[in-house]
Amino acid sequence: MKRIYFVGAASVLFSTGPLLAGGVERSGQFLGPLFEDGNYVELSFAHVSPGVKGLDRSLGPAPGGASTGNVLESYNDWGLAYKQQLNKQWSVAVMFDQPFGADVLYASSSVNLGGTSANISSQNVTGIVRYEIPNSSFGVHGGLRVSRADGNVTLGGVAFDSISGYHLSTDRDMAYGWLAGASWERPEIGARVALTYNSAVEHEFQAVEAGPLVDFDGPGSAPALPLLDGTSMLKVSTPKSWNLEFQTGVSKNTLIFGSVRWADWSSFRIDPVRLWQVTGGGLVDLDDTITYTLGVGHRFSDRWSGAVSFSFEEAGSKEVSPLAPTNGYKSVGLAAIYTQGKMRITTGITYVSIGNAWPSIGTPATVLADLDDSHAWGVGVKIGFNF
Repeated sequence: MKRIYFVGAASVLFSTGPLLAGGVERSGQFLGPLFEDGNYVELSFAHVSPGVKGLDRSLGPAPGGASTGNVLESYNDWGLAYKQQLNKQWSVAVMFDQPFGADVLYASSSVNLGGTSANISSQNVTGIVRYEIPNSSFGVHGGLRVSRADGNVTLGGVAFDSISGYHLSTDRDMAYGWLAGASWERPEIGARVALTYNSAVEHEFQAVEAGPLVDFDGPGSAPALPLLDGTSMLKVSTPKSWNLEFQTGVSKNTLIFGSVRWADWSSFRIDPVRLWQVTGGGLVDLDDTITYTLGVGHRFSDRWSGAVSFSFEEAGSKEVSPLAPTNGYKSVGLAAIYTQGKMRITTGITYVSIGNAWPSIGTPATVLADLDDSHAWGVGVKIGFNF
């Protein structure tokens, strides 16, 4: 049984569906190209269009009911992978992806959060070495990851009171991480299980903060001071994670596949120095996530294959950060794969139903808006070539 159509089908579904874990995850860091037969190269592109909007809650003198607008903006994502089979046991791969990102903007119509925004981007290049243990079905793999990231955040609206207008921007930082894992394969039945650990990547940005003057004693004798203004170093760690990928044939032309991904989002903190000194809090506070995917692929002919997959991430507390305004999701993805000689073209579409969320700040939490009936669409194409 050939396994290549699984890789083309499943990986495009993973990449076109916005995983939305922690509100800022865009790629599951899966290693499908590493397990391709022989030498292999692929290029992928995806467009994701979220629809996440709702209404303000009443907040003190501010009446509720104002529209938040579409909080998450559409984005494009692309990836590149190259795998070289050195000999029967050894192979190497280089992969480029954009695992984390955010494009958040609350419309000016929102009284509570109007003008609040976040733009975060990251690009990873990962080099991987794999060794297949002779006379066994097992292999091990490991590698190094180079990550480049930057971002900026603005807080706006009456919810932020005297610090409304605060802005944070960072330079572009490059940092390093690693990965390691093991796999088991039975190619004759299309079976494979792979477990991979991805380390955290700790960035250290030069951060510039700016905001309105802060007057601690109100209209008293002490003047308002620029306490939010300054430059400092900001440490931010992307989450460590575990990826379990699996597949197995159930008949000559059909197999099932899936994955389980755990990510340590509780360690992802953005705590700028000046903001922390003035307010005693940071910008985000997220929960760990576990994301499940299960699908089935079928080969209809030598040229055409297809797949369907379902993904699930359990919803947590509805009280979420305004900068990560999602709360679990369910998704379904469809893919069609056309094979011509050594080339394979995969197209996919994914629909995501996003859990209801309440953007909130403070402890105890003050709910600022209701985001209901949220969803997202993702479409993508992947071109792979074996040689």
